Amino acid sequence: MPKAITNGLCVSVKSEFIPERSNPDQPLFFFAYHITIKNEGDRPLTLKNRYWHITDAAGQVEEVRGPGVVGYQPRLEKDQSFQYTSFCPLRTEFGTMKGTYEMVWDDGETFDAEIPAFQLMTPHSVN
Repeated sequence: MPKAITNGLCVSVKSEFIPERSNPDQPLFFFAYHITIKNEGDRPLTLKNRYWHITDAAGQVEEVRGPGVVGYQPRLEKDQSFQYTSFCPLRTEFGTMKGTYEMVWDDGETFDAEIPAFQLMTPHSVN
């Protein structure tokens, strides 16, 4: 499971292929990714924005930016976690995602927390 730690914020990711929402004839391959964000630092912080860099097997890149995650801007106290699941459709059987979360401590100082690169892959794809 890919994991990254930035300024005490630990981000881990697990992805999976969703065959029942995919249609290779279109082509459309649907993936879920499950993220756990844990504040391992000493100060409370809040997730303000997200940035995703998504690359499919054909080299097509999509960048996604927006507020929060799945409708939330979670505030995490020390040792508190937030988990969520979201989805990514691709036109190829394989791709990668990586990104950052814009985080802000209670004093207003911000930093970008790394979302580690992870693979989106059908069970029969070859990368």
